[in-house]
Amino acid sequence: MSKRKLSRQQRWRIEKIQAERQARATKHDVHQNDALESGEYGREKPGRVIAHFGRSLDVGGADDDALHRCHLRANLDSLVTGDRVVWREASDASGVVVARDARDNVLERPDARGQLKPVAANIDQILIVFAVEPAPFANLIDRYLVAAEATGIEPVLVLNKIDLLPADGGELRGLLARYEALGYAVIEASTRRDGGLDTLHERLTGRTSVFVGQSGVGKSSLIDELLPDAALRIGALSEDTRKGTHTTTTARLYRLPSPLAKEDGELIDSPGIREFGLAHLDERQITDGFIEFRDYLGRCRFRDCRHRQEPGCALRDAVEREAISAERFASYRRILDGLAPG
Repeated sequence: MSKRKLSRQQRWRIEKIQAERQARATKHDVHQNDALESGEYGREKPGRVIAHFGRSLDVGGADDDALHRCHLRANLDSLVTGDRVVWREASDASGVVVARDARDNVLERPDARGQLKPVAANIDQILIVFAVEPAPFANLIDRYLVAAEATGIEPVLVLNKIDLLPADGGELRGLLARYEALGYAVIEASTRRDGGLDTLHERLTGRTSVFVGQSGVGKSSLIDELLPDAALRIGALSEDTRKGTHTTTTARLYRLPSPLAKEDGELIDSPGIREFGLAHLDERQITDGFIEFRDYLGRCRFRDCRHRQEPGCALRDAVEREAISAERFASYRRILDGLAPG
């Protein structure tokens, strides 16, 4: 379907509105700079971006638990939740962010046009949640692991709803053992058992974390239990759709009090980063995302080996010797086969 052409009057109105918005933004920046130079703001101090709304931010100060609505200085690039910043406070407790500290890392996801968009920064771990029900698929878990490895942020597997796990564990125990053998941390959790979140709490202590995972695995239930004030997080929430009226698109950082009197953790909660795909990755990045392949990469007979039917493929030889799981290699092949051509 071709785009509808705008009339000359419609184009003029759009340009006029954009010009007015730019003029207001410029006026605000000039006023803000004047206020900074005249000493209307206090001294510079460190803070953390708790949530962002365009060029407005909620900043948490390092010396109190209050939130301060701040604006960005004109010469600063856009910030994301989790950024460490330098800000100055006004007399009404609002403020202005004047600088951003270096990021340890940044979590990105493709937008509707396939362009990578940063959504959170300075994250210690990505918790990949799956559940006894709906039954997990190894290929889906592998996709999440590849995506997490591509970010450079440590992934942790969280098996939720273990109260539904059969006594013998069935095939699921074998699946968990496969990932543990690769060195991945695996945590079991349940919101319906006393102490069912103790191990998860311990893992979150002293770290900044995000949850990802497919619908139905209980991410929202876990977060509701972990956060001490669920009403604050959810806002006006529909029980049927589980969509908040003002929190559905904004990543927000919450403090997670430690029940063990240790260092508190932090959780960045946003539906926009609970599911992230592989569309932005190429074949080499996906191959690198299978960590057990790394010792064999570069050892194939042919430099351009694609690990299919080429003779002398080090990966396929490792699979035949059972040094690499045949199930994981088959999952790898399915992921590559699903890549868009070209």
